[in-house]
Amino acid sequence: MDFRKNKLFLLIPLITVGIVLLTSSQGLGNKNTNTKSLPGANGYNAIADIVEKVGPAVVNIDVEKQLKTRVFNPFGRMDRDFFGSDFFEDRVMPQKGAGSGFIFDKKGHIMTNEHVIRNADKIKVTLKDGRKYDAKVIGKDATLDLAIIEIKAEDLPMIPLGDSSKIRPGEWVIAIGNPYAFSNTVTAGIISATGRELSDIGKKDLIQTDAAINPGNSGGPLINLNGEVIGINVAIVAQAQSIGFAIPVNEAKNVQKELITKGRIIRPWLGVYLRDMDEKLANYLEIPLTDGVVVVEVVKESPAKKMRLKHYDIIKKVNGKIVTKSQELIDLVAKMHPGNKIKLYVYRNGKNINLSGKIGEKP
Repeated sequence: MDFRKNKLFLLIPLITVGIVLLTSSQGLGNKNTNTKSLPGANGYNAIADIVEKVGPAVVNIDVEKQLKTRVFNPFGRMDRDFFGSDFFEDRVMPQKGAGSGFIFDKKGHIMTNEHVIRNADKIKVTLKDGRKYDAKVIGKDATLDLAIIEIKAEDLPMIPLGDSSKIRPGEWVIAIGNPYAFSNTVTAGIISATGRELSDIGKKDLIQTDAAINPGNSGGPLINLNGEVIGINVAIVAQAQSIGFAIPVNEAKNVQKELITKGRIIRPWLGVYLRDMDEKLANYLEIPLTDGVVVVEVVKESPAKKMRLKHYDIIKKVNGKIVTKSQELIDLVAKMHPGNKIKLYVYRNGKNINLSGKIGEKP
């Protein structure tokens, strides 16, 4: 992979570990640490107190996938062509990975990233006290990169969910996870920014932090000084230091009930690919418009196809609301539900027309 072009990667669990020794003149345990730098905290042991309280609810997640592959067998039938199929055989090769998660209720539900448990045949959860449990997937969503798994156990610790809408850049945060298989690793830093967008992995509205997170931290919590989860760690910048990202916990709170009860998130769907109108495109299409949203493709058997939306139609209004950018249209549709009626005001072949239909369920 050329990291000059692909700047970001998900915190996908790794099997091997490379150790690099680093030196640092800073640390939260330094006697010269200015305790006033932790607003609202009682001295420099505040982070340790929080970790002691909620850390047991953070778990290690080990996954195993059975991958089928064809391998060359030099001891195949010698009376056949050397390059024939008799010299190859199918084998199942186990692939292991690791990530993090946290228990958020007494029923044994654990929040993590979808990519941590994707295609897993076996999921093993290890608690800080050493207890180990087999886990099953309750619900998952690749778009948000969130998953909920479940273990059957008693006397489980849990960590409360906070409110990510109230966080501010500069606030202290704590990350706990399983980076490079170093279980129950604690790091701390601040919220560097909010509302970050990572086009490389198709995510937006992320929390940026300088708390050290690494592969294996995926799915682990980002915690505020009240001991509440305000984010789920998900990605880092590959070639940078101290630039990590987390999914705001409010996104998880909004969908956790649906993931638990239905196993997935039901999303509205129109079934079109869009592009913003601009002067260059207007000249190409030889039309007088310079605003609106251009339909570049209509998906077969989609709601858009059923309402007779066509290639190069220019959508100007959605349910009476003017749209000038494709993201505006996407956001309007995202707020709807399958079965809702939708009306489009469209420019086509020099005429303005009205189209109507119903929003579908995203496949």
